This record gives sequence, structure tokens and C-alpha cells, in this order.
Amino acid sequence: MTAANKVAIVTGSSRGIGAAIAQRLAKDGFSVVVNFAGSAGAADELVQRIEQAGGRAIAAQADVSDAAAVARMFDAVEAAYGGIDVLVNNAGIMKLATLADSDDALFDSQIAINLKGPFNTLREASRRLRSGGRIINLSSSVVGMYQPGYAVYAATKAGVEAMTHVLAKELRGRDITVNDVAPGPTATALFLDGKPQDVVDRLAKLAPLERLGQPEDIAAVVAMLAGPDGAWINGQTLRANGGII
Repeated sequence: MTAANKVAIVTGSSRGIGAAIAQRLAKDGFSVVVNFAGSAGAADELVQRIEQAGGRAIAAQADVSDAAAVARMFDAVEAAYGGIDVLVNNAGIMKLATLADSDDALFDSQIAINLKGPFNTLREASRRLRSGGRIINLSSSVVGMYQPGYAVYAATKAGVEAMTHVLAKELRGRDITVNDVAPGPTATALFLDGKPQDVVDRLAKLAPLERLGQPEDIAAVVAMLAGPDGAWINGQTLRANGGII
């Protein structure tokens, strides 16, 4: 699979890891769809940066928890580019609390974005991706670390991993791979917001490489799976975490 004339949708890609993934895929030659829920300005700025660097990109608004909005986004991308080859499920939120202190709003919002969102996009992608396509879901290495406070968030990501492995088998004969990338602690606003510096420093030291991941580290793994070197990897979870687990 070469990137020439290939189209990639990256959900939640106006900032953070998603933005790094969009920029890397554009650099590799993909036409990139920068999906956003509410950050139109950030998405438009990213599209401009990609185009100024010689890439191709458009912004597409859709709340991934809204199945109808997701279907409209896929329709719009097919109308703009003629087809879709890669889906990267990056959109997500993280709200931390002990299980006893997790209220219904915390639970429902993370289920809606982190689990139903990928379900909505996976359903569309499984029907629409062209032969040779790639589906790459973002999980998290908190699945396996079992840290206090992460019960609901980890549960949503475990659900994504389960759907990944099942869908890889359901797409038998379609020449479409389905994989997870599971980052460890990564220096993004989603991870850093609300954490005291001593907590950040402690988490940075947990991996044997003794640093936080960078969004570009995760983008490189996604790019490998989306490109020709990822053709024989299917139904797997790649834990891009510096060895933290």
C-alpha cells in the first residue's frame, strides 16, 4: 500500500496525538481528513499547516458519539475524495476518579466518546473502506496497568481493543487490517491537564526509557501501520509506551 491517492480520516485530530498523526500521514502522502467536534479554529489551522508543508487536507466536523454525524462525515469524505482507505480512531476524553466517586456523567461521557464513538466509525469503515485499507484504533496502556482512578477510562479502552480483535476477523477476505496502538503516558494536554508536576515527573520515570512519550512517537507507529510496512500486522495491540508494561 502506497500513500499516493490514499485517503485517511483521523478522528479528534485538531490537537495532541491526533494532530501529530494527521501531520505525519500527510507528510507520508495521504490526503488527510482532520476530524473535530468543536474546535473548528484549531482544525482549520492544522489544515493550513499541512497544506503549507505541501500536503493535502480538509477539516470535517462530526461528534463521533453521534452515529448520524459520523455517517455524514463519511459521505462528505467520499464525495470529496472518491473513497476512504484509512481510519484512525483517535478521538477520546479522559476523566479520572475512583470507582466509588465516579458519577453517571463521568461514566456516560466516556462511554459515549471513547467506546460508542469508535463503534460508530468502525461500523462505517467496515462497510466503506476500499480493499487494502487500514483501521487503526487508539487504545491506552492503562489497559494492563490497572491504576487506581482509571477504572472507567480503562474499561472503555479495553472495549476498543476487543472490537479491534473481533473486527479484524470479521473483515476476512477484504484485505483490510485492524489494529490498536496503545500509548503510555504522552505529553499532551489530555494527559498533563490537572496533574501536579511531581506526578508528571513520577509517571515520566516509570518506563525504562525514563521520559514521557511525545505525540510524534505515537504518530510514527500509526504511520507504520498505515503504510506498506504494516501490511502483515493484523488484529494486534501495539503498546507504544517506552516499556512501561
